[in-house]
Amino acid sequence: MLENGYALGMIETLGFPALVAATDAAAKAADVRCVTYQGADAGIVTIYIVGDVASVTAAVSTGEAEARRVGQLLHSRVIPRPERNVMEMVLQQLEKEKAKQTTKPANKPKNSSQAATSTTQTSKEE
Repeated sequence: MLENGYALGMIETLGFPALVAATDAAAKAADVRCVTYQGADAGIVTIYIVGDVASVTAAVSTGEAEARRVGQLLHSRVIPRPERNVMEMVLQQLEKEKAKQTTKPANKPKNSSQAATSTTQTSKEE
């Protein structure tokens, strides 16, 4: 999809419900691919849409309207035929953020004796 003639569309909303509604409407409006979303502070979230220029333009327009109906639309933009490096940069940055989120340590016991103790205490309480 990185060949000449594609477009990158972005819809930014305040709050996740508006983003989901905008994404759903955009995906149904045209032959596009909603590649990923990115969250920022204070509930700002952005969806990235890829496809041919006309389809992305139609999808973003429909997504904007749905975002306004459900919640709050902050910004939107369609970049027709972006430089190849722009799309690669966006995708690489999103992959780095996803990797950071998946490598966060969970609250796991440090050794197996702690796990056994916590399991035993839970069983006694029941």
